[in-house]
Amino acid sequence: MSKHAGPAALALHVNGVVHQLAVPPEASLLAVLRNDLGLNGPKYGCGLGQCGACTVLVDGVAARACVIPVGGMAGRAITTLEGLGDRNRPHPVQQAFIDAQAAQCGYCLNGMIMMAAALLAERPRPTEADIRRALSGNLCRCGTHVEIVEAVLRAADLLSASGGSQSAPAAAIAHPAET
Repeated sequence: MSKHAGPAALALHVNGVVHQLAVPPEASLLAVLRNDLGLNGPKYGCGLGQCGACTVLVDGVAARACVIPVGGMAGRAITTLEGLGDRNRPHPVQQAFIDAQAAQCGYCLNGMIMMAAALLAERPRPTEADIRRALSGNLCRCGTHVEIVEAVLRAADLLSASGGSQSAPAAAIAHPAET
């Protein structure tokens, strides 16, 4: 007898859109986001939830998508990097990372940006120590930590200047039109 179930129907709320999927409930959230929904913001790094490259927001809280079984995500609001903003309307955290030139290879940026967005939603004016503590579980092999911390401080300033508004697509779930 196999310990893995076959595909099950699942309504997954991602970036404000409800997706009807048939996936094995034990599949990782990361695998479903990347392979079934084509969202490449979250990266596969370690597969153990230790590097942070796969970070997404689940109900506004930073979570490691590589170790979360998708079967437990029904009814939860999931936000990926793609759901924060886009090229034409970047989220303040994304804009701050661009302005601070915080990318080198870019592989860790998804996790850094998502963790920074979660931190700033909880603590709008973090200290440098707060930022370093929040990002301590996110690995950057290129050594751009100084620029990343600067980007989060810039993002706090941008959010403060805009009255603290940051997009929250996960809060408003749009249902696809019935055909």
